[in-house]
Amino acid sequence: MGYKVVVAGATGNVGREMLNILAERAFPVDEIAALASRKSLGTEISFGDKTLKTKDLDTFDFHGWDIALFAVGSEATKTYAPRAAAAGCVVIDNSSLYRYDPAIPLIVPEVNADQIVHYKNKMIIANPNCSTAQMVVALKPLHDRARIKRVVVSTYQSVSGAGKEGIDELWDQTKGIYVVGQEVAPKKFQKQIAFNVIPQIDVFLDDGSTKEEWKMVAETKKILDKSIKVVATCVRVPVFVGHSESINIEFEEFLDEHEARDILREAPGIMVIDKREPGGYITPIECVGDYATYVSRIRQDSTIDNGISLWCVSDNLRKGAALNAVQIAEVLGNRCLKKG
Repeated sequence: MGYKVVVAGATGNVGREMLNILAERAFPVDEIAALASRKSLGTEISFGDKTLKTKDLDTFDFHGWDIALFAVGSEATKTYAPRAAAAGCVVIDNSSLYRYDPAIPLIVPEVNADQIVHYKNKMIIANPNCSTAQMVVALKPLHDRARIKRVVVSTYQSVSGAGKEGIDELWDQTKGIYVVGQEVAPKKFQKQIAFNVIPQIDVFLDDGSTKEEWKMVAETKKILDKSIKVVATCVRVPVFVGHSESINIEFEEFLDEHEARDILREAPGIMVIDKREPGGYITPIECVGDYATYVSRIRQDSTIDNGISLWCVSDNLRKGAALNAVQIAEVLGNRCLKKG
C-alpha cells in the first residue's frame, strides 16, 4: 500500500520539482493532489506520465491524507499547515516559518534522520534553507570524525533561490543588456543581477549580517551541533540554478585532507569530484538536475592547526528544497507511517 500525498504550491518552481522527484524516485503514492491558489485553479501539471489539474488550497479538505509537501511561502503556510496537521496529515514545510520552533524537527535525512520521530509534537516537519542543506550534508561526516569547532562559509547563490521572479529578472536584464543594449531596472533584487554579484540575500539585521546568513548559523546549530560556531557571507550571483559554497572548517583535532576526501567519498548524498587540474571540479551548471551534493577543491588550510577548505555545489531546487522534502517523506514513511 502507498500514501495519499498532497503537494501544496504545485505550480511554483519547487512544487513542480517535488512532483517530478516523487515520480522519479517512485515514492509509493496511492493518490496525489496538486494544490495551488485560486488564481491557478485548474492549471495542468505533470506527475510522471500523468497530468494533474490543480485544486484550490483554500477549500481543500486534508482529512484522510497522509503527507503534505508545502511550498507556498510562510504566510500561506501559517494558515494552511496547522489546518492540515489538525486533520491528521503530516506537513513537510519548505518555508522558514517553523524551522526555529524547538518543538518541530528540522531535518536533513543524511544528517539527523533520527530526529524525525518528533514530528508527532505538532504533525509538522521543517525543511531547511537551501544553502544550509547542502552544507550540512558535507559537514556531517567530517564532524563525526574530527569534531568541527568553527565554519566560515561564503555562498554563491543562484537566482532561482528567489523564485520565478528572480529567474525572470536575470533573464530580462541579460537579454536587455546583451541583445537590446538597454538596461532593465531591478525589481526583485536590490541591484542589477545580470553581469553582477550582490552581497545581500534577505534583509539586514542589527549586527550587520543578513537574515540569510543568520539562517545558516541557526539551522546548522539545530541540525548538526549547537556548539559549532558559524559565520556566513551570502551572495546572489547571476546563475539560474545551483548554489555554490566556499567552506573553511576548523576542527578540534587534525584531519588530513586525504582522509577527509576518502570520508566524503563514502558519505551518503555526496559526490567527490576533486582533480587538481583545470576543470577538475564541479560548477553549478553541471549539478542541475542531479540529486547529489558535489564536493571539490578539498585541501589543507595551513593558516590554522586543524583546518580544511572545500568547495560545495548542489541544485538548490532539488537538494536545497524539493529533493530534501521528498527524502524526509521517505524517511517518514519507512520509520513512522508504515503501511501494508
